[in-house]
Amino acid sequence: MVAFGGWDMPVEYSGITAEHMAVRERAGIFDVSHMGEIEIAGKDALAAVQRISCNDASKLQPGQAQYSGLLTPEGTFVDDLLVYRLAPAHFLLIVNASHIAIDYAHIAQNIAAVGDAVAVDASSRYALLAVQGPRALDVVQPLTGVDLAAIKYYSFAHGEVASVRATISRTGYTGEDGFEILVPPSSADRVWQAVIESGGNVDLIPCGLGARDTLRLEAGMRLHGNDIDDTTTVLEAGLGGIARLAKGDFVGREALVRQKERGVPRLLAGFEMIDRGIARHGYPVRIGGEAAGRVTSGSFAPTLKKNIGLAYVPSRHARPGTRLEVAIRERAAAAVVVPTPFYQRPR
Repeated sequence: MVAFGGWDMPVEYSGITAEHMAVRERAGIFDVSHMGEIEIAGKDALAAVQRISCNDASKLQPGQAQYSGLLTPEGTFVDDLLVYRLAPAHFLLIVNASHIAIDYAHIAQNIAAVGDAVAVDASSRYALLAVQGPRALDVVQPLTGVDLAAIKYYSFAHGEVASVRATISRTGYTGEDGFEILVPPSSADRVWQAVIESGGNVDLIPCGLGARDTLRLEAGMRLHGNDIDDTTTVLEAGLGGIARLAKGDFVGREALVRQKERGVPRLLAGFEMIDRGIARHGYPVRIGGEAAGRVTSGSFAPTLKKNIGLAYVPSRHARPGTRLEVAIRERAAAAVVVPTPFYQRPR
Protein backbone atom coordinates (compact mmCIF):
# COMPACT_ATOMS: atom_id res chain seq x y z
CA MET A 1 0.00 0.00 0.00
CA VAL A 2 1.19 3.54 -0.80
CA ALA A 3 -0.10 7.07 -0.40
CA PHE A 4 -1.49 8.24 -3.73
CA GLY A 5 -3.53 11.40 -4.37
CA GLY A 6 -4.65 11.51 -0.76
CA TRP A 7 -5.63 7.83 -0.74
CA ASP A 8 -4.03 4.62 0.49
CA MET A 9 -3.72 2.59 -2.69
CA PRO A 10 -2.57 -0.96 -3.46
CA VAL A 11 0.54 -1.20 -5.63
CA GLU A 12 0.15 -4.96 -5.96
CA TYR A 13 -1.75 -7.88 -4.48
CA SER A 14 -0.05 -10.99 -5.86
CA GLY A 15 2.66 -9.44 -8.04
CA ILE A 16 2.68 -6.87 -10.84
CA THR A 17 3.54 -9.31 -13.62
CA ALA A 18 0.94 -11.87 -12.51
CA GLU A 19 -1.73 -9.16 -12.34
CA HIS A 20 -0.69 -7.69 -15.69
CA MET A 21 -0.90 -11.05 -17.46
CA ALA A 22 -4.22 -11.88 -15.82
CA VAL A 23 -5.72 -8.78 -17.46
CA ARG A 24 -4.13 -9.56 -20.82
CA GLU A 25 -5.21 -13.21 -20.80
CA ARG A 26 -8.29 -13.44 -18.53
CA ALA A 27 -9.58 -10.68 -16.28
CA GLY A 28 -8.65 -8.49 -13.33
CA ILE A 29 -10.46 -6.03 -11.08
CA PHE A 30 -9.12 -2.63 -10.00
CA ASP A 31 -10.49 -0.34 -7.30
CA VAL A 32 -10.09 3.11 -8.88
CA SER A 33 -12.43 4.96 -6.54
CA HIS A 34 -9.71 7.58 -6.05
CA MET A 35 -10.71 9.10 -9.40
CA GLY A 36 -12.75 12.32 -9.16
CA GLU A 37 -16.23 12.98 -10.54
CA ILE A 38 -17.45 16.45 -11.47
CA GLU A 39 -20.98 16.97 -12.80
CA ILE A 40 -22.07 19.86 -15.03
CA ALA A 41 -25.78 20.49 -15.52
CA GLY A 42 -28.12 23.23 -16.67
CA LYS A 43 -29.64 24.55 -19.89
CA ASP A 44 -26.20 25.62 -21.14
CA ALA A 45 -24.31 22.56 -19.88
CA LEU A 46 -23.16 21.59 -23.38
CA ALA A 47 -21.76 25.08 -23.99
CA ALA A 48 -19.95 24.86 -20.65
CA VAL A 49 -18.37 21.49 -21.47
CA GLN A 50 -17.42 22.75 -24.93
CA ARG A 51 -15.72 25.73 -23.32
CA ILE A 52 -13.58 23.79 -20.85
CA SER A 53 -12.75 20.64 -22.84
CA CYS A 54 -10.87 20.34 -26.13
CA ASN A 55 -12.83 17.46 -27.69
CA ASP A 56 -16.24 18.01 -29.27
CA ALA A 57 -18.89 17.04 -26.73
CA SER A 58 -21.67 17.96 -29.18
CA LYS A 59 -20.90 14.68 -30.95
CA LEU A 60 -21.97 12.73 -27.86
CA GLN A 61 -25.44 11.26 -27.53
CA PRO A 62 -26.73 10.46 -24.03
CA GLY A 63 -25.10 7.16 -23.16
CA GLN A 64 -21.79 7.96 -24.87
CA ALA A 65 -18.41 9.06 -23.50
CA GLN A 66 -15.20 10.53 -24.92
CA TYR A 67 -11.60 11.11 -23.91
CA SER A 68 -10.72 14.79 -23.68
CA GLY A 69 -8.40 17.39 -22.19
CA LEU A 70 -8.88 20.18 -19.69
CA LEU A 71 -6.42 22.79 -20.92
CA THR A 72 -4.65 25.96 -19.86
CA PRO A 73 -4.77 29.03 -22.14
CA GLU A 74 -1.35 27.85 -23.42
CA GLY A 75 -2.87 24.62 -24.76
CA THR A 76 -1.16 22.51 -22.08
CA PHE A 77 -2.86 20.09 -19.71
CA VAL A 78 -4.60 20.99 -16.50
CA ASP A 79 -5.74 17.36 -16.64
CA ASP A 80 -7.01 14.68 -18.98
CA LEU A 81 -10.50 13.32 -18.41
CA LEU A 82 -13.46 11.28 -19.61
CA VAL A 83 -16.65 13.14 -20.51
CA TYR A 84 -19.92 11.21 -20.10
CA ARG A 85 -23.15 12.64 -21.51
CA LEU A 86 -25.76 11.49 -19.01
CA ALA A 87 -28.59 13.53 -20.58
CA PRO A 88 -28.84 16.37 -23.13
CA ALA A 89 -28.04 18.95 -20.43
CA HIS A 90 -26.18 16.81 -17.88
CA PHE A 91 -22.53 15.70 -18.09
CA LEU A 92 -20.22 13.71 -15.82
CA LEU A 93 -16.47 14.32 -15.97
CA ILE A 94 -14.08 11.74 -14.54
CA VAL A 95 -10.78 13.35 -13.56
CA ASN A 96 -7.54 12.35 -11.86
CA ALA A 97 -7.47 12.00 -8.07
CA SER A 98 -4.65 14.42 -7.36
CA HIS A 99 -6.30 17.16 -9.41
CA ILE A 100 -9.91 17.15 -8.25
CA ALA A 101 -9.75 20.49 -6.43
CA ILE A 102 -7.60 22.09 -9.16
CA ASP A 103 -9.89 20.84 -11.92
CA TYR A 104 -13.04 21.93 -10.14
CA ALA A 105 -11.69 25.45 -9.56
CA HIS A 106 -10.58 25.68 -13.21
CA ILE A 107 -13.97 24.50 -14.48
CA ALA A 108 -16.00 26.74 -12.20
CA GLN A 109 -13.96 29.79 -13.21
CA ASN A 110 -14.23 29.10 -16.94
CA ILE A 111 -17.95 28.31 -17.11
CA ALA A 112 -19.01 31.30 -15.01
CA ALA A 113 -19.78 33.43 -18.06
CA VAL A 114 -21.32 30.66 -20.16
CA GLY A 115 -24.88 30.98 -18.86
CA ASP A 116 -27.19 28.49 -17.16
CA ALA A 117 -24.70 25.81 -16.11
CA VAL A 118 -23.35 24.76 -12.74
CA ALA A 119 -20.47 22.45 -11.82
CA VAL A 120 -20.58 20.25 -8.72
CA ASP A 121 -17.77 18.17 -7.25
CA ALA A 122 -19.67 14.89 -6.86
CA SER A 123 -16.65 12.71 -6.07
CA SER A 124 -18.00 11.65 -2.67
CA ARG A 125 -21.06 10.15 -4.37
CA TYR A 126 -19.15 7.65 -6.50
CA ALA A 127 -16.93 4.62 -6.12
CA LEU A 128 -15.40 3.21 -9.30
CA LEU A 129 -14.44 -0.39 -10.01
CA ALA A 130 -12.80 -1.49 -13.26
CA VAL A 131 -13.12 -5.06 -14.55
CA GLN A 132 -10.67 -5.47 -17.42
CA GLY A 133 -9.58 -8.25 -19.73
CA PRO A 134 -10.88 -10.49 -22.54
CA ARG A 135 -13.14 -12.36 -20.09
CA ALA A 136 -14.53 -9.22 -18.41
CA LEU A 137 -17.94 -9.60 -20.04
CA ASP A 138 -18.20 -13.22 -18.82
CA VAL A 139 -17.46 -12.03 -15.29
CA VAL A 140 -19.85 -9.07 -15.08
CA GLN A 141 -22.79 -10.32 -17.17
CA PRO A 142 -24.07 -12.83 -14.57
CA LEU A 143 -24.31 -9.94 -12.07
CA THR A 144 -26.53 -7.64 -14.14
CA GLY A 145 -29.65 -7.58 -16.29
CA VAL A 146 -28.03 -5.05 -18.61
CA ASP A 147 -27.03 -6.54 -21.98
CA LEU A 148 -23.30 -5.83 -21.76
CA ALA A 149 -22.55 -7.07 -25.27
CA ALA A 150 -24.81 -4.30 -26.60
CA ILE A 151 -22.70 -1.57 -24.94
CA LYS A 152 -20.29 -0.24 -27.54
CA TYR A 153 -16.76 0.96 -26.77
CA TYR A 154 -16.90 4.35 -25.02
CA SER A 155 -20.62 3.97 -24.32
CA PHE A 156 -22.42 3.27 -21.06
CA ALA A 157 -25.71 2.09 -19.60
CA HIS A 158 -27.54 2.37 -16.30
CA GLY A 159 -28.77 -0.63 -14.34
CA GLU A 160 -27.85 -2.79 -11.39
CA VAL A 161 -24.73 -4.84 -10.68
CA ALA A 162 -25.05 -7.33 -7.82
CA SER A 163 -28.38 -5.62 -6.98
CA VAL A 164 -26.63 -2.24 -6.61
CA ARG A 165 -27.59 0.70 -8.84
CA ALA A 166 -24.73 1.35 -11.21
CA THR A 167 -23.51 3.06 -14.34
CA ILE A 168 -21.58 0.61 -16.49
CA SER A 169 -19.24 1.97 -19.17
CA ARG A 170 -17.23 0.05 -21.73
CA THR A 171 -14.03 1.94 -21.04
CA GLY A 172 -10.71 1.29 -19.36
CA TYR A 173 -7.06 2.18 -18.94
CA THR A 174 -5.45 -1.13 -19.86
CA GLY A 175 -5.74 -1.59 -23.62
CA GLU A 176 -8.13 -4.50 -23.09
CA ASP A 177 -11.88 -4.84 -23.33
CA GLY A 178 -13.66 -4.26 -20.05
CA PHE A 179 -16.05 -2.24 -17.97
CA GLU A 180 -15.80 0.58 -15.46
CA ILE A 181 -18.62 0.47 -12.91
CA LEU A 182 -19.74 3.53 -10.95
CA VAL A 183 -21.59 2.66 -7.74
CA PRO A 184 -22.42 4.36 -4.42
CA PRO A 185 -19.40 4.14 -2.07
CA SER A 186 -21.46 2.37 0.60
CA SER A 187 -22.06 -0.51 -1.84
CA ALA A 188 -18.60 -0.74 -3.40
CA ASP A 189 -17.46 -3.60 -1.16
CA ARG A 190 -20.55 -5.63 -2.05
CA VAL A 191 -19.95 -5.21 -5.79
CA TRP A 192 -16.22 -5.93 -5.43
CA GLN A 193 -16.92 -9.19 -3.58
CA ALA A 194 -19.57 -10.19 -6.14
CA VAL A 195 -17.12 -9.64 -9.01
CA ILE A 196 -14.42 -11.65 -7.21
CA GLU A 197 -16.86 -14.53 -6.75
CA SER A 198 -18.20 -14.38 -10.30
CA GLY A 199 -14.66 -14.20 -11.67
CA GLY A 200 -13.59 -17.39 -9.97
CA ASN A 201 -14.37 -19.45 -13.07
CA VAL A 202 -11.95 -17.41 -15.19
CA ASP A 203 -9.27 -16.92 -12.52
CA LEU A 204 -9.91 -13.20 -12.16
CA ILE A 205 -7.62 -11.58 -9.60
CA PRO A 206 -7.42 -8.16 -7.89
CA CYS A 207 -4.93 -5.77 -9.46
CA GLY A 208 -3.10 -2.70 -8.16
CA LEU A 209 -1.45 0.48 -9.38
CA GLY A 210 1.67 -1.32 -10.62
CA ALA A 211 -0.15 -3.46 -13.18
CA ARG A 212 -2.40 -0.54 -14.10
CA ASP A 213 0.71 1.41 -15.06
CA THR A 214 2.40 -1.33 -17.09
CA LEU A 215 -0.85 -2.15 -18.89
CA ARG A 216 -1.57 1.46 -19.86
CA LEU A 217 2.03 2.01 -20.97
CA GLU A 218 1.95 -1.01 -23.30
CA ALA A 219 -1.28 0.44 -24.74
CA GLY A 220 0.41 3.83 -25.27
CA MET A 221 -1.96 5.63 -22.91
CA ARG A 222 -0.65 8.83 -21.32
CA LEU A 223 -0.24 9.24 -17.57
CA HIS A 224 -1.01 12.70 -16.24
CA GLY A 225 1.89 14.05 -14.21
CA ASN A 226 4.38 11.97 -16.21
CA ASP A 227 3.60 12.07 -19.93
CA ILE A 228 1.28 15.09 -19.93
CA ASP A 229 1.13 18.13 -17.65
CA ASP A 230 0.96 21.91 -17.75
CA THR A 231 4.22 22.07 -19.73
CA THR A 232 3.07 19.80 -22.59
CA THR A 233 0.51 20.68 -25.26
CA VAL A 234 -2.07 18.34 -26.73
CA LEU A 235 -0.23 18.41 -30.07
CA GLU A 236 3.15 17.64 -28.51
CA ALA A 237 1.62 14.69 -26.66
CA GLY A 238 0.45 13.19 -29.95
CA LEU A 239 -3.19 13.69 -28.95
CA GLY A 240 -4.20 16.08 -31.71
CA GLY A 241 -7.20 13.86 -32.44
CA ILE A 242 -8.92 15.08 -29.27
CA ALA A 243 -8.27 18.77 -30.03
CA ARG A 244 -11.26 19.67 -32.18
CA LEU A 245 -10.11 23.05 -33.39
CA ALA A 246 -13.05 23.39 -35.79
CA LYS A 247 -15.71 23.16 -33.07
CA GLY A 248 -15.28 26.80 -32.00
CA ASP A 249 -13.67 28.53 -29.08
CA PHE A 250 -12.39 26.64 -26.04
CA VAL A 251 -9.72 27.27 -23.43
CA GLY A 252 -6.34 26.71 -25.10
CA ARG A 253 -7.59 26.74 -28.70
CA GLU A 254 -5.71 29.86 -29.84
CA ALA A 255 -2.41 28.53 -28.55
CA LEU A 256 -2.93 25.20 -30.33
CA VAL A 257 -3.82 26.94 -33.59
CA ARG A 258 -0.59 28.97 -33.36
CA GLN A 259 1.51 25.92 -32.58
CA LYS A 260 -0.04 23.96 -35.44
CA GLU A 261 0.70 26.81 -37.86
CA ARG A 262 4.30 27.25 -36.68
CA GLY A 263 5.05 23.56 -36.36
CA VAL A 264 5.17 21.36 -33.28
CA PRO A 265 8.74 21.51 -31.92
CA ARG A 266 8.73 18.21 -30.04
CA LEU A 267 6.67 15.04 -29.90
CA LEU A 268 6.08 12.24 -27.42
CA ALA A 269 7.78 9.20 -28.94
CA GLY A 270 7.65 5.56 -27.97
CA PHE A 271 10.89 3.61 -27.77
CA GLU A 272 12.16 0.18 -26.84
CA MET A 273 15.52 -0.55 -25.32
CA ILE A 274 18.19 -2.26 -27.37
CA ASP A 275 20.69 -2.48 -24.53
CA ARG A 276 19.80 -3.94 -21.16
CA GLY A 277 18.16 -1.73 -18.56
CA ILE A 278 14.86 -0.04 -17.84
CA ALA A 279 14.46 3.63 -18.76
CA ARG A 280 12.77 5.24 -15.77
CA HIS A 281 10.88 8.52 -15.50
CA GLY A 282 13.27 11.47 -15.63
CA TYR A 283 16.24 9.70 -17.21
CA PRO A 284 18.01 11.92 -19.80
CA VAL A 285 17.69 11.08 -23.50
CA ARG A 286 20.41 11.87 -26.03
CA ILE A 287 20.45 11.69 -29.83
CA GLY A 288 23.78 11.77 -31.61
CA GLY A 289 25.46 12.59 -28.33
CA GLU A 290 23.34 15.71 -27.77
CA ALA A 291 20.69 16.21 -25.08
CA ALA A 292 17.26 15.62 -26.62
CA GLY A 293 14.80 15.22 -23.75
CA ARG A 294 13.86 13.07 -20.81
CA VAL A 295 11.99 9.82 -20.30
CA THR A 296 8.40 10.42 -19.14
CA SER A 297 7.42 6.76 -18.59
CA GLY A 298 9.39 3.54 -18.74
CA SER A 299 8.99 -0.05 -17.64
CA PHE A 300 9.46 -3.69 -18.46
CA ALA A 301 6.51 -4.74 -20.64
CA PRO A 302 5.36 -8.16 -19.43
CA THR A 303 3.28 -8.93 -22.55
CA LEU A 304 6.04 -7.99 -24.97
CA LYS A 305 8.99 -9.18 -22.86
CA LYS A 306 10.78 -5.91 -23.68
CA ASN A 307 11.80 -2.73 -21.89
CA ILE A 308 9.79 0.18 -23.31
CA GLY A 309 9.24 3.86 -22.64
CA LEU A 310 8.00 7.27 -23.74
CA ALA A 311 10.01 10.47 -24.11
CA TYR A 312 9.61 13.92 -25.63
CA VAL A 313 12.13 14.40 -28.44
CA PRO A 314 12.55 16.99 -31.21
CA SER A 315 9.89 16.33 -33.85
CA ARG A 316 12.43 15.47 -36.55
CA HIS A 317 13.71 12.63 -34.36
CA ALA A 318 10.31 11.13 -33.49
CA ARG A 319 10.15 8.82 -36.52
CA PRO A 320 10.28 5.06 -35.92
CA GLY A 321 13.81 3.77 -36.44
CA THR A 322 15.55 6.76 -34.87
CA ARG A 323 18.32 5.67 -32.50
CA LEU A 324 18.37 7.13 -28.99
CA GLU A 325 20.58 6.82 -25.95
CA VAL A 326 19.08 6.76 -22.46
CA ALA A 327 21.33 7.59 -19.52
CA ILE A 328 20.68 4.76 -17.07
CA ARG A 329 22.73 5.40 -13.92
CA GLU A 330 25.28 7.38 -15.98
CA ARG A 331 25.53 4.55 -18.52
CA ALA A 332 24.48 5.31 -22.11
CA ALA A 333 22.02 2.57 -23.13
CA ALA A 334 20.90 2.26 -26.75
CA ALA A 335 17.22 2.46 -27.67
CA VAL A 336 15.16 2.90 -30.84
CA VAL A 337 11.95 4.81 -31.58
CA VAL A 338 9.05 2.47 -32.40
CA PRO A 339 5.39 2.98 -33.35
CA THR A 340 2.83 3.27 -30.56
CA PRO A 341 0.80 1.79 -29.10
CA PHE A 342 3.34 -0.86 -28.25
CA TYR A 343 0.55 -3.40 -27.80
CA GLN A 344 -2.90 -3.73 -29.39
CA ARG A 345 -5.35 -6.36 -28.28
CA PRO A 346 -6.50 -8.93 -30.84
CA ARG A 347 -9.81 -7.88 -32.43
